[in-house]
Amino acid sequence: MLDAVCSRKPFLRIGGDDKPASVVKSQLLKLNSEHIRFVQDCMHENTTKVRNIRQYLLTTLYNVPLTISNYYTARVNLDLYGGTQ
Repeated sequence: MLDAVCSRKPFLRIGGDDKPASVVKSQLLKLNSEHIRFVQDCMHENTTKVRNIRQYLLTTLYNVPLTISNYYTARVNLDLYGGTQ
């Protein structure tokens, strides 16, 4: 995260796409402790092999504000209504 925020590159690669560095920096600087904790929890639950951990974490941190709400909604719905997954 620090590498991305301090980077002088005009573009940063996020999930295979080059994004303007200013957009990536802005997104990362908006993260709070809840976002970081969520990413840590997801890393703990991950069972797949991650080949480039730096890139994986950067992409996950960039996307966390967009995905955290959907994740918890799905978890609540599963707890309330059951079902198998």
